[in-house]
Amino acid sequence: MLVRVPLTTSGPLVEADFVARPNQLVVEARLGRRMVRAHLADRGRLLDLLSPGARLLLAPREELGRKTGFQVVGVYHHGELVSLDTHLPNRLVVAALSAGALPQFARYTRVQREVLIGEHRFDFRLSEGVSTCVVEVKSVSKVEDGLARFPDAPTERGRRHLVALTQMARSGQRAAVVFIIQRHSARAFVPDEVDPEFGRALRTAITAGVEVYAYLCPLTLDGLSLGQAVPIFSSLEAIPTARPIRDH
Repeated sequence: MLVRVPLTTSGPLVEADFVARPNQLVVEARLGRRMVRAHLADRGRLLDLLSPGARLLLAPREELGRKTGFQVVGVYHHGELVSLDTHLPNRLVVAALSAGALPQFARYTRVQREVLIGEHRFDFRLSEGVSTCVVEVKSVSKVEDGLARFPDAPTERGRRHLVALTQMARSGQRAAVVFIIQRHSARAFVPDEVDPEFGRALRTAITAGVEVYAYLCPLTLDGLSLGQAVPIFSSLEAIPTARPIRDH
């Protein structure tokens, strides 16, 4: 079953050359003979992807009040189109849930988005009768030596999500994290050492019973597709000597 969501609904995509990233949320690019500014949803460092001259894929955004005329959709890296839209994974998960393509969540018929629980907002709460599952989705764009890595910059928000999910799991609430790897190839997922606290929080969460899944989701001009699940390792050191935490 093919589950795919389109890259944009706002109009035809255009290609431009990356020039600079003046701040976390904005990139400057050369579109033909003019310079344009585009909003960047991915707040990671993206140092391996956003190099001078990198070919960007932009979607036009003409909504009233916007300070940028475009949205960064993706970037070409060694011939591969890599998504830089962190909203795409959530749209893909919604489509996958509707299609029954995530069997571990098949029992739930109701899907609530952007749910506030305590002080934290989570991507989804799935429910069927009194049974519920809280799901957080993370967008992964970094792959090194065949390993999908997250995060590529310290994320206090991501760590707090894991701590809250751990507390839920310990109290009997079903909780899960789904890593959507927006790349064409990766043999496994492992937390990135750039944020040791996140890695420790992930290992604690797994021990407490939080379910963790990772899916390889290739990007083409036709959209982002749900691909195969990949193994999850607790750390780089665990890869040569231990079985993955979850081996699909």
